[in-house]
Amino acid sequence: MVHLAARSFVGDADIEAFYQVNVLGTENLLEAVSDLPTPPHVLLASSANVYGNAAFSEEPLDESVCPQPVNHYAISKLAMEHMAGAWRERLPVTIVRPFNYTGPGQAERFLVPKIVSHLTRREKTIHLGNIEVARDLLDVRDVVAAYEALMMTPAAVGNVFNVCSGRPITLRRIVAMATEAAGRSIDIEVDSRLIRSNEIRWLEGDASRLRSLTGWRPTVSFQQTLADMVSHASVGRS
Repeated sequence: MVHLAARSFVGDADIEAFYQVNVLGTENLLEAVSDLPTPPHVLLASSANVYGNAAFSEEPLDESVCPQPVNHYAISKLAMEHMAGAWRERLPVTIVRPFNYTGPGQAERFLVPKIVSHLTRREKTIHLGNIEVARDLLDVRDVVAAYEALMMTPAAVGNVFNVCSGRPITLRRIVAMATEAAGRSIDIEVDSRLIRSNEIRWLEGDASRLRSLTGWRPTVSFQQTLADMVSHASVGRS
């Protein structure tokens, strides 16, 4: 069983909901499945946000790095990880820490769909925060493949795995790649209201543990992801 349900938008103003859904909701789920005649292997989706600004030297983050969450979303996910530890004697649990991922159909309140949406609507300007932050990005299809590989691997039980590309891209570069995919340009206006004081500056993951256990590697380039997102958004507006 793969548990993905969560409050996942970092900028969500409902702070209490992060804990109600991400921690207590997961607790309720684990309690329910633990009563089944044959409790299933449970994969819990945490987040690379738990690392916070741990990568001060822009080094790849592996699972041994001590988490330093800087927002309520990340704190709730780390709390969920610790809470899940109380169930490991009753349930086979695997925890994943996916880094940023995207793909066709993702809600426009998230960063990459927001950029694609502006381009396909032929907007002249987009308002963004700090465009020098860097994120390790994956296609959602590669993330699904990673989860499937872990669910089929008994040795994954009891462990934590990064799911990432190992290739951080700055927001400035993401916009440039998106404009190339869409075949049109857009002006960037940096809006100070969109810059968080606790902004995570750099996220780059190390997926060596996942790769060595399952052989998983990302197969969809970010250029292909953007092309598919532009195509999907364009069809929706035609």
